[in-house]
Amino acid sequence: MTNLEDRGHLLTEQINPNSRYLDQLTALELVDLFNQEDAQTLAAIANARTQLALAINITSKALRQGGRLFYVGAGTSGRLGVLDAAECPPTFCTPAEMVQGIIAGGAGALVRSSEDLEDKAQDGETAIAQRQITQLDVVVGITAGGTTPYVQGALQAAKSRGATTIFIACVPAEQVNTSADIDIRLLVGPEIVAGSTRLKAGTVTKMALNILSTSVMVQLGKVYGNRMVDVAVTNSKLRDRALRILQDLAGIERHEAAVLLERSGRNVKLALLMHWTRLEAEEGANLLEQHQGNLRQAVTSYQQSE
Repeated sequence: MTNLEDRGHLLTEQINPNSRYLDQLTALELVDLFNQEDAQTLAAIANARTQLALAINITSKALRQGGRLFYVGAGTSGRLGVLDAAECPPTFCTPAEMVQGIIAGGAGALVRSSEDLEDKAQDGETAIAQRQITQLDVVVGITAGGTTPYVQGALQAAKSRGATTIFIACVPAEQVNTSADIDIRLLVGPEIVAGSTRLKAGTVTKMALNILSTSVMVQLGKVYGNRMVDVAVTNSKLRDRALRILQDLAGIERHEAAVLLERSGRNVKLALLMHWTRLEAEEGANLLEQHQGNLRQAVTSYQQSE
């Protein structure tokens, strides 16, 4: 595709009839219109539920086997991928390399426009090669309009290396097809400001990435019930959260939770295991490792061995 090709047929580029008189609306009418349009994001996620579930299962399996998850995008799509990747280590205590965001233009593109760089498919291919992506990895290409050369180049390069590929776009398959292994279409319709895909398309993409990464981490045993038991205790807010998790799940007082947290090396998951099994930190850590960090499986295994 060249820069001169007419993209007006794409759903993300079409004119929204509901916002035809946008520049004449009051502030309250603007808020109501945005609210009305954003409701379409929920329907879009619901319509993509099967493909999202498949992506979750495949990605969980890949990461469990030592693979990595990569998000690739340009502009808003790239920033959303980098954001989701950056939030995994503090939330789930994952190593930085497990989930990574790749954006056209690199780190500088996070804070300033570099949309011209999305037209270079070769740059996307190079990004995949630089990260030595293999058949163990999962690469998610994010492009609202579906045509971004940088993303297309990255997906093709990843596929040639045997990686699992996932395509996320906000246009129907008949407008832009894909050879990716999993095809996720988030159809929210034309934007309030025609072509401004940082709006509904950006919102629904963030929702999809939230679902994907969080569900993968749940399947990897990064939560217990609905608690963030793999939280990285790196500041006062997160220490408070860790203490409250220990208080609630272990049924102990805050001062006891503080002692237990320190004994575990500030590892909430290990602290809970130590409390429930009376194992020391080293023994508990070994038991968790045997169960790939899954607290529930580790506790059940210990109880069955008693």
